[in-house]
Formats: sequence, C-alpha cells, structure tokens
Amino acid sequence: MIAAAGAGLRAGDEIPKQYHVVAGRSVLAWSLDALLAVPGMSGVMLAVAAEDTRATTLPAAEDSRVHFCSGGAERAASVRSALRALAAIGAGDEDWVLVHDAARPAVAVSDIERLVDAVGDEPDGGLLACPVRDTLKRADANGAVAETAAREGLWQAMTPQLFPLGRLRDALDAADDRVTDEAGAMERMGARPILVAASLSNIKYTYPEDAPLLARWMISTGGEGA
Repeated sequence: MIAAAGAGLRAGDEIPKQYHVVAGRSVLAWSLDALLAVPGMSGVMLAVAAEDTRATTLPAAEDSRVHFCSGGAERAASVRSALRALAAIGAGDEDWVLVHDAARPAVAVSDIERLVDAVGDEPDGGLLACPVRDTLKRADANGAVAETAAREGLWQAMTPQLFPLGRLRDALDAADDRVTDEAGAMERMGARPILVAASLSNIKYTYPEDAPLLARWMISTGGEGA
C-alpha cells in the first residue's frame, strides 16, 4: 500500500507534494509504478485524502491491481485504513504487505526485491534503511549543540516496510497516531524487524530543494534509483 493522504506543506506548495512533478511525472506516479513493477505484486492500495480527485487520473490507475481508499490525517490512520480495505477485497492476515510512502519516488525496484528476499518468512518483517554516515548533534532549546550523539548502530528508516497484514494491523491498533513508521509500531509489540540496506537515492521528498536532486536521479536511472 502507498500512504498518499498527506498535505506535504513543507515542500513549499499548496498542491500536495505527492502531486508535484519531478522529471516529468508526479511523485506519486513514480512511487506507484515502482511498486507495480515488483515481481509477484498482486495489488496496490492507495490511501488518499477523501477530497483527492487526482489519484484516479494517474496513468497506472487503469491497472486492475490498483485500488483506492480514504486515508487519515496521520500516517498511521492511513495505513490502518488501507489494511482494512485490503482485507475487504480478500487479503488475509498471513498475506505480506509492503507499506510505502508516496514521497519516496526514487525507490529502486531492485531494493524492494532485496527486502522481500531478506525478510522471507520472518514474522517480524523488515524495512529498507540506510546506515547513518554523518556525525550527529543534539541541539538545546537555543539551537546550540548540547551533545554529540554516537552514530554507531544507527540507521535511517525508509520505506517500503514489509510485514504480515494481521500482525501489522494489531500493532497499529495498539499504537497511537503519533507513531512515525510501521516498524515503530511493530517494535512496541516486541518485534525486531530486519534492516535491509537501501540505495542512497531513496530519500523522502520533504523540502523544495529535494526536487532537483530527485529529478537528476530519476532522469539518470529511468526511475530505478541510484
């Protein structure tokens, strides 16, 4: 499923960032096509805002595997809604669900395949991520350095994240909407998801300055990451 119900105001436009055009196509179109290209993908559920009229006009929306549901104000609410919608069209608790953020258009299909292969039948699931490379500073209330944080063992979480539908639903039902990713909800239930290294290109489109960088990656690789 793809979480695509957010307003994306930090990207600097009244238009939701998933519909910003990068390298000739919308951010959501790139993300949707990446998931549809994964071998064995049986369907993709898009969780969009209730007032969204753009999603159904995407070229890939004509694919019979693409479905739509109304998302929520927070990411966790959108994922819960998508899981219910998947169950309503026949998905079972043991089926595996990839949860992707619409704002990561440069995800490489090969990375998603590696995630699926690495997780296998591991019930705790897994996620794409990247080891932290830079020195980390913690700021105080005045914006000055309070301390330098050790980066050893730290990873930057990305998407997609892969979990069994039933376990993910239960984890999200037990969590509140402030949980920032699915792995975090699973961890609260005692799970230890597998970290699978992803390409550096799999950045989240958050700020206006991200668009030119993503566009270069998309043009140079044809949408297959870096």
